[in-house]
Amino acid sequence: MFASDLTEKRKAELCTKIAEKVVRFRLSPLAILMIESVKPLSFLGNQLMVFFAPMVGAFTSSPVYEEMTAFLEERSNLEMLIQKIEEMENEWVKKEKETKEARRKARREKRGKSK
Repeated sequence: MFASDLTEKRKAELCTKIAEKVVRFRLSPLAILMIESVKPLSFLGNQLMVFFAPMVGAFTSSPVYEEMTAFLEERSNLEMLIQKIEEMENEWVKKEKETKEARRKARREKRGKSK
C-alpha cells in the first residue's frame, strides 16, 4: 500500500484514532515531542516498516499495519497528526476546566444551603 492509496478521509480517521488514545492517556506533550523529533526520519521509519512487513504479516493479518506504513510515508501526515493531538488536547483541557468549575459551584451552593 502506498500513501496515494490512503484517502483523505482514512488519513483523518487514523489521525483521530491515534490522537484520541494519546489524549486519553494524557501523553500529548510527550507524543508531540516524539513526533516532532522523528519527523525528519519518517520516511526511513516507513521503509523499515515495509522491510519488516513480511515478518509482521506472519503474526498478524491486520490491515492497520499497512495503513500506518502508508501514513508514515508523507511528513505532512505527521503534521496533521500533531495538529489533531493539539486540537483534542485543547478540547479536553476546556472540558476539564468546565467540570472543575461546575464542581466548585456545586460545593459552594451546598455549603450555602447547609449553614
